[in-house]
Amino acid sequence: MSSATSPLDTEWLARETGRLLDFGRDFAHPLGGAAWLRSDGTPDLGRPVYAWITARMAHVYSVADLLGVPGAGPLADAALAGLTGVLHDKRRGGWHPSVAPDGVPATGKSCYDHAFVVLAAASGTLARRPGARELLTEAVDTMVRRFWEPEAAMFADEWDSGWQRLDGYRGLNANMHAVEAMLAAFDATGDRECRERALAITERAAGWGRAHGWRLPEHYDSRWQPRLDYHRERPQDPFKPFGATVGHALEWSRLILHVEAAFGSAAPDWLLPAAEALFGQAVADGWAVDGAPGFVYTTDWDGTPVVRQRMHWVAAEAIAAAATLYRRTGTPDYAEWYKIWSDYVRGHFVDMEQGSWWHELDTQNRPAATTWPGKPDLYHAVQAMLIPRAPLAPGLAAACASGAVR
Repeated sequence: MSSATSPLDTEWLARETGRLLDFGRDFAHPLGGAAWLRSDGTPDLGRPVYAWITARMAHVYSVADLLGVPGAGPLADAALAGLTGVLHDKRRGGWHPSVAPDGVPATGKSCYDHAFVVLAAASGTLARRPGARELLTEAVDTMVRRFWEPEAAMFADEWDSGWQRLDGYRGLNANMHAVEAMLAAFDATGDRECRERALAITERAAGWGRAHGWRLPEHYDSRWQPRLDYHRERPQDPFKPFGATVGHALEWSRLILHVEAAFGSAAPDWLLPAAEALFGQAVADGWAVDGAPGFVYTTDWDGTPVVRQRMHWVAAEAIAAAATLYRRTGTPDYAEWYKIWSDYVRGHFVDMEQGSWWHELDTQNRPAATTWPGKPDLYHAVQAMLIPRAPLAPGLAAACASGAVR
């Protein structure tokens, strides 16, 4: 590929950040926390209040507050109030995965949800939002005490509501977001154990990637043995799909570089090669492989596409990964990929009429809703607009707090 202008020279990033943040301003749910947003940005009050959406919106608007966006602070507070209020299990500790419109909590306690609570609380702490530091202390303690498995150096996936029965499933998705959460907690607290956990998880993930041709197994048993056929009958599952998830390989490639940067000169030398290998295989397997631009959602273990729908979060992570690798290496190919995918997003995902991005497109790049109806939250899209403007370390909220995001 030819050389290209640095991703940091694009004005679209800042402009689109503001447009996305404007779209999400009506997220507040009457029960507390964040509602699922419809395609026009109105709250869908018939759906539950989800912990992961609420935490993501708390994170996004805390970061926006650090950027000086008018009105972002109170919006962050509204989302954080959902995490300290309706979604918080005050009797047994931890956070409910969701609360139905009638106020009844869903069962179980999920590491995925708790990782986002840590991220939200860390960003809120750096933004000096009321109650965020206390929330962060409790969230990190709960996550480590309940989910961390020291011998595996990984987080388990799901407990029952009363912390009595640990499910036998283990998953890489929750651990990927745990890496992000632990780095954010390190930024907010200086706790080096959080940073060490992020590296330990990353080392295991890279090892599995290396052993499987850089197609990352997502699903494991209780002994952390890969379950390569898991959910073969449910390939479009929104959180646990069958096969290799192209977007997660891209996301891991970026997170690996954040881990490397967090450790500085003490970082292991395998991190950059692992990031580049995951990125390269994901692009080869996923980008425009079926006659139309866009990333397929998942592939089989030989790289054959399984689910061909285009998810907005995959394109968002591709933009962020390309920009991050360009910043780390200076290799022009990564800047060129950034430009290609930014143009693709602007041409297909960005909804200039109603706002935000379509969350899913079909194989012909038309809006679809097979897996993701509506436009539930802003997390992936906003981060894709900010990460190319940020240093590799510290993390996004800390970089915004220091004025390092341009």
